[in-house]
Amino acid sequence: MGDDGFDVSSPSISASVPSTDDHDMESTEDIPQKQNDEDEKEQEEDGSLAPVGNGGAVEGKYVWTQTLSELNVVIPLPQNTKGRDLTVIMKKDHLKAGLRNSSEPIVDAPLTHSIICDDSFWTVEDGNRLVINLQKLNQMQWWDSVCKGDPKIDVTKVQPENSKLDDLDGETRQTVEKMMFDQRQKALGLPTSDDQKKMEALERFKKAHPELDFSNAKMS
Repeated sequence: MGDDGFDVSSPSISASVPSTDDHDMESTEDIPQKQNDEDEKEQEEDGSLAPVGNGGAVEGKYVWTQTLSELNVVIPLPQNTKGRDLTVIMKKDHLKAGLRNSSEPIVDAPLTHSIICDDSFWTVEDGNRLVINLQKLNQMQWWDSVCKGDPKIDVTKVQPENSKLDDLDGETRQTVEKMMFDQRQKALGLPTSDDQKKMEALERFKKAHPELDFSNAKMS
């Protein structure tokens, strides 16, 4: 709050990371047979996998899903596995994960794209699966695989988050749309919705107080 009573402080926005549950690893038996036939035909034509949950699976290793900003990698584990039983190393361009008592890690490969290490994390759920959350460095890009050399999905068939907004109530939809808009603005180096509101408020204040000098004013 300045001496003139004008407050341009920015409210903080927090968003919880969606958790991965058992449904992520279930088969899609309820997909109509016609759709399955079309997907198989497309796979034969271009060699890519039709994305389920905007992600895919690496046989014997893990399944994964994604949004524009993050990936969730789910690795099945022996029952009653604890965090101390695991080795998980997440680097900007490499992922390694496995059981400490195993000679071979489950995953040990370079990532398809870079991640933000400080914002990525992992957890053990229900004692039988490792869930790794990877925050994308480029949050305007769909990944065709988690690691280089893994089976690729066809990113042209990915369903953007916008396609699910119709299922949300009005207030929740506005909140999600705002978060998605801000995410894209940040990725492009442009003002977020809150930054735009502050700039508009400052312009109105300047017009109302032409006698004040705003040459050295800074937005915070």
